[in-house]
Amino acid sequence: MMADADIAAVAAAAAAAGEGSSSSQPLAGRVAIVTGASRGIGRAIATHLSTLGASLVLGYASRGDEADALAASLPRAVAVRADVSDESGVRSLFDAAESSFGAGAGAPHILVANAGVLDDKYPTVADTATEDFDRVLAVNLRGAFLCIREAARRLPRGGGGRIVAVTSSVVASLPPRYAAYTATKAAVEALVRTMAKELKGTRITANCVAPGATATDMFFAGKSEEMVRNSVVSNPMERLGEPGDIAPVVGFLCTDAAEWINGQVIRANGGYV
Repeated sequence: MMADADIAAVAAAAAAAGEGSSSSQPLAGRVAIVTGASRGIGRAIATHLSTLGASLVLGYASRGDEADALAASLPRAVAVRADVSDESGVRSLFDAAESSFGAGAGAPHILVANAGVLDDKYPTVADTATEDFDRVLAVNLRGAFLCIREAARRLPRGGGGRIVAVTSSVVASLPPRYAAYTATKAAVEALVRTMAKELKGTRITANCVAPGATATDMFFAGKSEEMVRNSVVSNPMERLGEPGDIAPVVGFLCTDAAEWINGQVIRANGGYV
């Protein structure tokens, strides 16, 4: 976590950056909240949004050292520990965006709801423990709901407001032993597509990006070499995705150029079906 003096310095840098927006930094002057930002896809998204000029609130639940290191490496970023399944935790992310980068500038402008967990025992539905199902539901669905609801209440109207939820291509492929994870991600897609309609007239867009198998700690957890190999050979590109394959897709959806894309699920998966 950053000290008050450090947050003030970041805020000043953000204000100065907002004066120099250019086509190479289409998100200059805008503030993005990224949950699950300390590693994996979330970390790649946060880093990419920074290169596009955004100031960042990096939400994390664990691995604070990694989140702090990422914040220190970016020009305008603060790391905030928050449990996305807790209402006060979610509000703290939005409060940090306002206090660090200026509510007067309309901050925050962008939410990337990326935080997620997976039951790495890969049980069948019959063998899924209730407490494990509840844990996946709490983070993946309740957490996304709380973040998206807060964004709908606090993102600026009139242009530039963006909501992007990171879901999964398993919603379309329905692989065995992913039932809890798949169910929560499918629910998030329905939530986001509904919200896109409810936000009519605000010029806030709401979309999902659904990665396929991506080389992250969460993907590899609990998997045998055979399971990983099957993910590779089943993909037309004959490889796993990388976090860097997903980040530019999210980044584009956050720009003004993507305003006509709304209520959609973009499957960034190398052709996996």
